[in-house]
Amino acid sequence: MKQNNVKPADGKLGIMVVGCGAVSTTFMTGVLMARKGLTKPVGSMTQYDKIRVGKGADKKYLHYKDIVPLADLNDIVFGTWDVYPQNAYQAAMYAEVLKEKDINPVRKELEQIVPMKAAFDKNYAKRLDGDNVKDCKTRWEMVEALRQDIREFKEKNGCSRIVVAWAASTEIYVPVDMEIHGTLAALEAAMKADDRQHIAPSMCYAYAALTEGAPFIMGAPNTTVDIPAMWELAEKTQMPIAGKDFKTGQTLVKSGFAPIIGTRCLGLNGWFSTNILGNRDGLVLDEPANFHTKEVSKLSTLETILKPEEQPDLYGHGNDEDTQYYHKVRINYYPPRNDNKEGWDNIDIFGWMGYPMQIKINFLCRDSILAAPLLLDLCLLSDLASRAGRYGIQRFLSFFLKAPMHDYTKGEEAVNNLYQQYTMLKNAIREMGGYEADEEID
Repeated sequence: MKQNNVKPADGKLGIMVVGCGAVSTTFMTGVLMARKGLTKPVGSMTQYDKIRVGKGADKKYLHYKDIVPLADLNDIVFGTWDVYPQNAYQAAMYAEVLKEKDINPVRKELEQIVPMKAAFDKNYAKRLDGDNVKDCKTRWEMVEALRQDIREFKEKNGCSRIVVAWAASTEIYVPVDMEIHGTLAALEAAMKADDRQHIAPSMCYAYAALTEGAPFIMGAPNTTVDIPAMWELAEKTQMPIAGKDFKTGQTLVKSGFAPIIGTRCLGLNGWFSTNILGNRDGLVLDEPANFHTKEVSKLSTLETILKPEEQPDLYGHGNDEDTQYYHKVRINYYPPRNDNKEGWDNIDIFGWMGYPMQIKINFLCRDSILAAPLLLDLCLLSDLASRAGRYGIQRFLSFFLKAPMHDYTKGEEAVNNLYQQYTMLKNAIREMGGYEADEEID
C-alpha cells in the first residue's frame, strides 16, 4: 500500500441508523450474516469492486481495502432510532424482505438492537403511528436528546467512531428558505424558537450527529443537509455529509441508461416513469406532501444528463412550453407487492430524420436488497472520508445517491451521469490511497 495520510480504522465503528424498518434491518442482518460467513455482501462496492491504480508497468487492480484503510465488517456495532419499539429481529420479521431462515442465524444479535426513542413529528409523516417517541417540547430539545443518545451509545459500546445514517421515511417537502436555512446562526435560532415549519426532525438528527463528530448520510430525499446552514456546520465541525436519497432502482437505471441516448446522439421526446411499491415507504409516499419530496429528487436526474441548452435539436422540445422533452415520475402505493418494487419506464426517442422509436424498461427489483449494500458503502466511505480529513459535501459519493448534493447557491450542477459519478468515486479512493487521480470527467 502506498503512503497515505488517512488515519487507520482502529477500534469499533458505531453505525447508528435512523429508522429500524425494511432497509436498515436488511442491512444489519446482511452484515451480521456476512460476518459469520453465512452469506456474501453482493452489491457492495466496498467489498467487491476493484479499482485500477497506477499506469503502464505499475498498473494494478485492487480492492478498496487494499488502497485505503476501510473499517472491517467485524468492527461494526449497530444502533437505531425508530417510532416503533420492536427490536431489529422483530422488525426484520415484520418487514418480510428476508426469509426467516436468513434471519434466524443472527437472531440473538438482532434482538439486542433495540430502537431508541425517535425524535418525531407526526406532521412530517402523517401515515406513521408509533409511540416510541421522545417527549421533546422544542426542536432544540430534540437536538440535545439525540446528542445524548449518540454520546451514550458510543460510550456503552466502546466505539472509537460513529456514523449516523437516515434510512427512515420521506418527510413532507421543506422548501429551502434562505432566511432560516441560509446560515448556521439562523438555523440554530429557528431550532431554539421551535420553528416546526422550517425545521424538520431529520435536521435535528443531522445537527446532533455533526456536533458529536459523526458524519451524516441522508438516505431519503429530505431537504435535511441540502442547505447552506448545514454546510456551514459541516465545515465548522470538519465532518463529512452526504445525500440525498439512496439510488437503488429506477433512478439507477435512468442515470445509467440516459447516457446511452446522449452518447449515441439520439433525440428524446419524453420519459415516463412509474413505480408500484407496498412497504412502509410506499405507505408514507402515498401522502401527496411526502411524494412531492421524492418527486423533486427523482426528476432532477435526467435534466442534468440530457440538456436542451446543449443539444436543442435532440432535447429541446416536448413540454407545453416547447423547451424540453416531457418527463413524468409517479409512485403508486400497492400493498400486495410489499418490498418488491416494480419500476416501469416508457421512453419515447427519435432518430434519423426524426423517426420515432420507443424503449420500455421493466425493473422488478427488491428495494431493500438494493439499498442495503449501498447503505454499507456510504457508511464505510463516509467514515473513511472523515479519517482522511475530508469534510463538507462528499461529491465522490454521488454514485450512490439519487439527487447528489451540490452548491446550488453558486450555480453548481449535480453530476448525475452514472459513469462520471463512478470516475469521481474512483479518483477519490485513489487520492486517499496516495495515488494519482488519473481519470478525467468528460
